[in-house]
Parts: sequence; C-alpha cells; structure tokens
Amino acid sequence: MKAMVLAAGLGTRLRPLTDDRPKALVEVAGRTLLDITLTRLRGFGIREVIVNVHHFADMVLEYLNAHDNFGMRIEISREDVLLDTGGGLQKAGYFFRDDSSRPDEPFILHNVDVISTIDLRRMAQFHTDNQALATLAVQDRKTSRYLLFDEQLRLCGRRSGHDGKTELARPSPQTQALAFAGIHVISPLLIPKMVEEGTFSIIKSYLHLAGQGEKILAFRTDEYYWRDLGRLDDLKRAARDLEGGIVLQ
Repeated sequence: MKAMVLAAGLGTRLRPLTDDRPKALVEVAGRTLLDITLTRLRGFGIREVIVNVHHFADMVLEYLNAHDNFGMRIEISREDVLLDTGGGLQKAGYFFRDDSSRPDEPFILHNVDVISTIDLRRMAQFHTDNQALATLAVQDRKTSRYLLFDEQLRLCGRRSGHDGKTELARPSPQTQALAFAGIHVISPLLIPKMVEEGTFSIIKSYLHLAGQGEKILAFRTDEYYWRDLGRLDDLKRAARDLEGGIVLQ
C-alpha cells in the first residue's frame, strides 16, 4: 500500500515557527510533523510515499536525505504554485498508477499537520469491503466546515461558514454533519475521474463525484485520539499528549 503526505502548505497559522521552515519540519515534543506522520504510516506497513512540497521545499529534501527517507521509498512532488489538496493529488497521481500489477490498490492521503491513533488498517479494510471510491475519516465534533452524509454514510453535501450555508451534491431526506479528520483512503480510479484543473480542494471533486453517484464514504473515528496541529496552541496540547504517552507513535 502506498501513501501521499500533504506537506506543501505555507503554515501561516503557525507563524513565527514557519517563518524559516516548512510546516512539515515544525517540531512537537522534539519530533517534526513529517517524522511523526511517516513513522506512523510505516507502522502500518507502508513503504512507498510521495510528499508534496512548496514552502522551503529544499529543506524537506535535505531532511529526508539526512534521515535516509525513514527507511522508505519516498518521492517528492514539487509545486511551484500551491495546488491545494485536489490539485496536489492530481499532480502526484502518476505515483499511484505506475504499478500495473496493483492498479486498484487503494492508498492513503494524510495531512502532515494531523496526529491521531486512527487505525489506518481498519479504515483501509472498511474502504475495500464497501468498494468505495474514497473513504474519509470523520468525527462528531464542532468545526466551521462540515461534510454531510446520509444514513448509509455516503457523502451528499457540505455545510460551512457562520451562516451554515449548505451545498448539496445529491438529495437526501436526512443528513448528519460530521467533521473531516484530514485522512483519506482512496482508490486510484478516482484520479482520472477528477475533472477539475489547477488549484482546487479535493472536497470539490468528492462532491462532484458524489453527485454522479460515486461512493464517497465516511469512516467514523470518534473513539480515536485526533488533533489538528494548525495553530500554536494545538502544538502545545499535542506536545503534552505525546510526552504523557496519550498518543502512541
């Protein structure tokens, strides 16, 4: 199984830490976010990873070289212009289509600024058992941007903003609003179905495909530890959790 780590973001909410380094190399309890993410992926048996880079890109390459790629095969996808999650995956899509012996094997897409104890193996099995095009880790928690799912946990829309603006990709008599956790399991078959170009969010593709009847599913992860590390306060809390053994990496 392969994976992609989304690490190209500017990390503006983590300034001043990201004034002289990429977000991926910000440290928590003495470890970089990239180290934590790659070590976790390797723990689930993943040995082939592509990492997208933009902000201080060469620092990421030097860091990986200095750590022998963490014992993995790692490729780099350079983005001269930030492509967001959808455009970034689209650019790196070749990495998941270059093995003709495993053309349908799903892969993991993981934000570098997320740490969790989510069972990726269980999530991948759920994805395979349900023959999904994409499976999204979600939780029942407060957020400014919700994804909407029907009773079968199929994506049908989103709701965002303080005014709760709702966008439905397909009708559903009843929906549940869940927060996305920044971790996906994706079939390589999704990539050629992405009609968007340039810079775009992968959620836009998901909604478009859900509207066409494709199976984009939710995987509930409420019982697992999870934290987004987008802000300085989040880093401090995560450091306490790591040092206290709450999060096992």
